[in-house]
Amino acid sequence: MLGLLGLLLVIWLVCIVLGVVIKGLFWLIVVGAVLFVATAVVGFVKREALGRGR
Repeated sequence: MLGLLGLLLVIWLVCIVLGVVIKGLFWLIVVGAVLFVATAVVGFVKREALGRGR
């Protein structure tokens, strides 16, 4: 599960970078940033729920 979340984080980072490189795709920056933060939060919550946060 955490491996999938890590993969999603990488995909969202790629979306953000593409949005920055291709200046006309501002929406891609926004969507990538929102999805990156959401995935990171879900991963953090799951990690804490499994007791692996320490």
